[in-house]
Amino acid sequence: MKNIFIKSISIVLFLIVTNISAQDFQGQAIYQTKSTMKMDLAGSGIPADRIKRIEEMMKSRLEKTYTLSFNKTASIYKEEAKLDQTAGGGRGGMRMMMIGGGASGKHYKNTQTKTSTKENEFSGKNFLIKDDLVTYEWKMEQETKMIGENLCFKATTVIEVPVSTNNFRFGRGNNNAEKEEETKKEPKDDVMELVIVTAWYTLDIPVSHGPGKYWGLPGLILEIDAGDTKILCTKIVMNPKEKSELNEPKKGKVVTQKEYDKIFEEKTKEMRERMNNEREKSGGSGHFRMRG
Repeated sequence: MKNIFIKSISIVLFLIVTNISAQDFQGQAIYQTKSTMKMDLAGSGIPADRIKRIEEMMKSRLEKTYTLSFNKTASIYKEEAKLDQTAGGGRGGMRMMMIGGGASGKHYKNTQTKTSTKENEFSGKNFLIKDDLVTYEWKMEQETKMIGENLCFKATTVIEVPVSTNNFRFGRGNNNAEKEEETKKEPKDDVMELVIVTAWYTLDIPVSHGPGKYWGLPGLILEIDAGDTKILCTKIVMNPKEKSELNEPKKGKVVTQKEYDKIFEEKTKEMRERMNNEREKSGGSGHFRMRG
């Protein structure tokens, strides 16, 4: 009887210690993201020094650093703040409008409840985009490779995304023929294409988290290749001394991704029309627009 009691106490203590360890478990992964874009500025009439500024500005916009903080079930993915040195890139009548609906604040994911909450500030308002996590149909491949000190396994899936329309326009606002041609070329937002996503995950860190919207593999995703975008983990810190608060964001107007996309589309259309009107009033100074 005494032995049974001792064994029971031992089991309870083991479960308590295991539970505490699971709660204390935490990690951080640093990711570098890069997106490619084709720019054909030949014949645009833009001076070489200004083209160089445009290229520097685009590089800053398309290369970012993110931190993924995670425990067993929850994670927060957030862009690292950096000094924007491209603020003067719009001088000389050149303007850039980047159109995209990515999260500008914390992106919280919970693999246990299978829910996602993204903070986003747009047009002076704070939004909370809440949805169920996307379920990816991952195909486990045979290939492996090393990323840093971690052995990684390959997995692939196919996703449907809006057609990439990296569209640059240069010209004079008073040319009606040009305006008509631009209108004809205006891409439709509902045109979709299939993109193969390649993920590399490590069983060394057995959590189902990953950068951005990606998740659902038996180990931490360290690399993503998806069309024009590549995300690569450059550093991992396990059980950091300073723990992160992995709480779901609460501040902002709650909307679904579909509702937010509609709001975003309406507001950017207004911004585009206002910018075109300003261009006409200023005598048709050149500008370019990027959709992505």
